[in-house]
Amino acid sequence: MQTSASGTLAEERIVTAALLVIGDEILSGRTKDRNIGAVAEHLTNIGIRLREVRIVPDDEADIIAAVDALRRRYDYLFTTGGIGPTHDDITADTVAKAFGVPIGIDARAEKILRDYYAAKGLDMTPARLRMARIPSGADLIENPVSGAPGFRIGNVFVMAGVPSIAEAMLQSVTPDLETGAKLLSITIPVNRPESEIAEVFSAHQQLYRDVQMGSYPLLRDGRPASDLVLRCADEARLAEAADTLKAALQL
Repeated sequence: MQTSASGTLAEERIVTAALLVIGDEILSGRTKDRNIGAVAEHLTNIGIRLREVRIVPDDEADIIAAVDALRRRYDYLFTTGGIGPTHDDITADTVAKAFGVPIGIDARAEKILRDYYAAKGLDMTPARLRMARIPSGADLIENPVSGAPGFRIGNVFVMAGVPSIAEAMLQSVTPDLETGAKLLSITIPVNRPESEIAEVFSAHQQLYRDVQMGSYPLLRDGRPASDLVLRCADEARLAEAADTLKAALQL
């Protein structure tokens, strides 16, 4: 919570984001995505609410439609995939089209790549140079893992699909992100199936509508059980909701 100039409490702003995962290989099942969970966890930890995730193929029209929709709906849009050296890496070109700006070899990105490959004793090939193509007006996102930078244009952060690189890029841009109220959570393990606690749990949600509540069934020691997860930005309110729920369930 934040205090206003008049001394009254004002809620801290909620900052929202979406993640756009780009790649035929994700949709075909050939590659198992690991970025969604990592991005979601990181954003939650710094006070940004990930509201939506979309997965689209390496298709220009689909990428443009998703970029246009998500960047207008949320404070930030993060994308992963499609900025490598091959012909099917079309994300940079497509994002440039979505913003209506030209794309070409960026001198900053080219220097980064030339220095990176020179240090490894490797030549700058046309394929490697392709990764220096950046939309006009974009800022670069540092890639300490493999050199080739991502970029930011407007409120869109374009990152690599390789999980270790995506994570490094996300860490690189974090200091530049506006953050808001962090969503705190409490997990209450219940050694009963959902069907036995559903009515009590539903009634409790009605009493605490400002606290997000979810039930997640599982097997615990081979028997049906539930994990009840409560989320709220207000620590005191969250603790109160959790304590009263435990009492209602006689835990």
